[in-house]
Amino acid sequence: MLALFTLYGLLGAVTGMLAGLLGIGGGIVMVPMLHVAFSLQDVSPLVLHKLALGTSLAGIMFTSVSSTLAHQRHVGVQWNIVGGITPGILAGTMLGSFLAARIPAQWLQVVFVFFLLYVIYSMLFGKKPKASRHLPGPLGLSAAGGVIGCVSGLVGIGGGSMSVPYMLWHNVDMHKTIGTSAAIGFPIALSGTIGYVFNGWNMPELPEYCLGLVYLPGLLILVTISMLTAPLGAKLAHRLPVGKLKKAFACLLTIMCIKMFFDAMAAF
Repeated sequence: MLALFTLYGLLGAVTGMLAGLLGIGGGIVMVPMLHVAFSLQDVSPLVLHKLALGTSLAGIMFTSVSSTLAHQRHVGVQWNIVGGITPGILAGTMLGSFLAARIPAQWLQVVFVFFLLYVIYSMLFGKKPKASRHLPGPLGLSAAGGVIGCVSGLVGIGGGSMSVPYMLWHNVDMHKTIGTSAAIGFPIALSGTIGYVFNGWNMPELPEYCLGLVYLPGLLILVTISMLTAPLGAKLAHRLPVGKLKKAFACLLTIMCIKMFFDAMAAF
């Protein structure tokens, strides 16, 4: 039990530090690390990746609130966008979690690997999209939210890697896209968590102390420690060469990506 607490404490420290240092939050960090942790616990491959996705989304509920409050203090959240996109977000993420519970785990891992490759490419070579249009009305925003939510539910993330480029493309001020994205992360995480709990209820092969597809001990430790270390990472961001560190982290993600891909291939 002590080893388990130590493992999740370490993962929480690393997750929070990277989120604060590199601005990389949510499932992009948590899902691969939870995947490693559950592998070390000998969780069944039939539910391992799904448990990582559900637990990641549950963690984002807490981190998104903390981040949103911090940005709101600097008036960095456009609540009209949050309100317009949320109906689609709720429906899309619920659909994504419903599909994830029924898709074979190895295929879900393949989907996550390809999404991770997109994130790695964006970190190493991606450019900010040129603002070329204005935001659509409530119907258009809700439709975009449905797509962002569905993908987020399938890969266990807070949606920032999609919502930020979407807002930049629609002439939203750069300083407000991050805070608005953090606020959008909460309905994604809430709907996704409910979906993973409901769709994973009484699923066979789950370890003890699970609420559906959410592993409660890991969630509690990970969230507590990561929220303590994220401010430290943010302070270090002003002193360290973040650009080089981001490239180094992209290389680390690549290694994780390759491992997850071969794990998935071995399960076919």
